[in-house]
Amino acid sequence: MANIKSAKKRARQAEKTRSHNMGLRSKLRTSIKIVISAIESKDHKVAQEAFKNAVPVIDSMVNKNIIKRNKAARHKSRLNKMIKGLSK
Repeated sequence: MANIKSAKKRARQAEKTRSHNMGLRSKLRTSIKIVISAIESKDHKVAQEAFKNAVPVIDSMVNKNIIKRNKAARHKSRLNKMIKGLSK
């Protein structure tokens, strides 16, 4: 446990930030899961709409440093590829 006042404050701030980031990460995962469930239901239109809603969430997580840019690009690419596979 921290003894110095500033170290105690940093510990409080770190816990607050951690819980905030956990909520954001959960929001990201939920939006991805919604797209995947729409893809699994084989409904192209619903999947496309869910993907359109998920892309801004993924991009905002990059701006907030929750995930890295390449991971966001990988998620978007894979989801888009799965959606395009539905139309065949």
